[in-house]
Amino acid sequence: MDNIEVRNKKQVGREELSRVLLSVNRPARYTGGEYNSIVKDWDKASVKMALAFPDVYEVGMSHLGGRILYGLVNSQPDYLLERVFAPWPDMEEVMRREGWVLYSLESFRPVREFDVVGFSLQYELSFTNVLNMLELAGIPLWSGGRREGDPLVIAGGPVCFNPEPVTPFFDAFLIGDGEDVLLEFLAVLNQNRDRPRKEVLSILATIEGVYVPGLYKVSYNDDGTLRETRPLQEGIPSRVKKRVVQDLDQAYYPLNPVVPFLDIVHDRAVLEVMRGCQRACRFCQAGMTYRPVREKSFSTLVNQAQAVLENTGYEEISLASLSTADYSNVERLVEALIKQHGARGIGVSLPSLRADAFSVKLASEVQKVRKTTLTFAPEAGTERLRRVINKNVSEEDLMAAVEAAFAAGWNGVKLYFMIGLPTETYEDLDGILDLLSRVRGAGRAKGVKRLNITASISNFVPKPHTPFQWEPQLKPAELEARRRYLLNKVKGLKGVHLDFHDPETSYLEGIMARGDRRLASAIYRAYRLGCKFDGWKEFFRADLWSQAFAEENIDPDFYTARRREYTEVFPWDIIDSGVDKEYLISEHERSRLGISTPDCRYDKCVGCGVCPTLGVELDLRGEEGFAPTS
Repeated sequence: MDNIEVRNKKQVGREELSRVLLSVNRPARYTGGEYNSIVKDWDKASVKMALAFPDVYEVGMSHLGGRILYGLVNSQPDYLLERVFAPWPDMEEVMRREGWVLYSLESFRPVREFDVVGFSLQYELSFTNVLNMLELAGIPLWSGGRREGDPLVIAGGPVCFNPEPVTPFFDAFLIGDGEDVLLEFLAVLNQNRDRPRKEVLSILATIEGVYVPGLYKVSYNDDGTLRETRPLQEGIPSRVKKRVVQDLDQAYYPLNPVVPFLDIVHDRAVLEVMRGCQRACRFCQAGMTYRPVREKSFSTLVNQAQAVLENTGYEEISLASLSTADYSNVERLVEALIKQHGARGIGVSLPSLRADAFSVKLASEVQKVRKTTLTFAPEAGTERLRRVINKNVSEEDLMAAVEAAFAAGWNGVKLYFMIGLPTETYEDLDGILDLLSRVRGAGRAKGVKRLNITASISNFVPKPHTPFQWEPQLKPAELEARRRYLLNKVKGLKGVHLDFHDPETSYLEGIMARGDRRLASAIYRAYRLGCKFDGWKEFFRADLWSQAFAEENIDPDFYTARRREYTEVFPWDIIDSGVDKEYLISEHERSRLGISTPDCRYDKCVGCGVCPTLGVELDLRGEEGFAPTS
């Protein structure tokens, strides 16, 4: 099998590491020892897990889910969890030259010595980094090549709602809220650790929310579509249901997270105010898979904020969720946090805003020092197309928001749009430009000097478990034509800047998002050709990916360019997100008719299936919010 020779490579020591640190960029990525990091007694831990993030340290350390799992597992006296991140290419070069294996930051132990290596899969373009980390660790890349004594290689995160393209590399996937299933997974592993590897995996597969792909057989039709995914033994579920934390007030939350030595992407205290989103945007996978909406109570959040700030020394706290302005106690919470901590110079940030004046009012309240930019996401340039995608934001709402922002002293706004959306025409692209022109005019009318308006334009990627999972994706050449069209027509708008996502990376994301197990060979081939850090512009190699697909006789357009029938069986159908496929079909049909769907927290139940499926019968608002109507 692959990389067996790596097993003979050596463990790095701190003295050896210090010898090379000055030769690599940002050496603090590799030293560990951060404030609040946890170093437990290796010999006393009955289960040892490495939490692996397949991207650079600054990205991984910003991820809230990793902070939660790190504290949760280490709060158990018999378990140990340590962190490992993808080394930047300069450090990888050093490691390969010196013969060092990949190690954890807490104990500097080789990753291959852990019982479990758990990857956090947040983005489809991290797949080659997973393979690179496994190879650096001396762990066989293919699950079928692992032997007794090798770690179990598992994964969790949003990408696991369709893990099929990488199933041959993993032993198991944890589906849904990790803090609801991980401790149970580790307990069952601990109880059965003396059994053969295959028996252990069979037992783990009986846990709700655990998908062991090696225990399922897939077959295909003559046209290349999937025929079925079938369990190979009794007692294994035909579909794997996601795990859900129903009461966030009772769920574990880290009050003393690790504080890095260097700046990270989101370098602040984080307060998760709610989970899920009821807005039901038809392109948004998170809005479907993280259902139902669950809120933390006001009192829990105030107490958690106090503890996290005291235990970290951060001077800013971010209110995190998919839609923070929808948290039912948001005004009261913002007011309380500012009153309690503002005098010490501690600020509050709102990473997600609705396009309305209420959100601008909130943003004004939390800014001690005027920020230069506010961000809104109309997503499409015309109300017709916004109805198609169920982005229930009117042009009047957006203009009221930007006018309020300019009146309050902001000199810039950032607007998020997508191109390539279903039914999009060039008139919709003109709508983006018209909207930007109106926003610019509002700023000039308010007398804003040095007006700065940025439109961040991403490419639509149809995702599993959404109403648009049946839609085709535009090819890179067509997306490039639309980009040029917008760039040519925006030239007359002074102070307006367009920032586009790369069509080729979106194309690869689309392939992987709706892919099946047959893609694993191409992923492996691309890695062997030199692909890694595919989500980073400076490293992405579309030519190597094209070569990999060609060498493996895979037509990428099969996964992106064709419209699917409602009767087609999907690779991700093995995963039960709680949302009924009938509901997704209904939403897809409504999109074709341009009919929007109301917010189920304020209107009637839309019948998505999540609440009865998951047995949710609770007040999702905490103390002063509101319960769902279903």
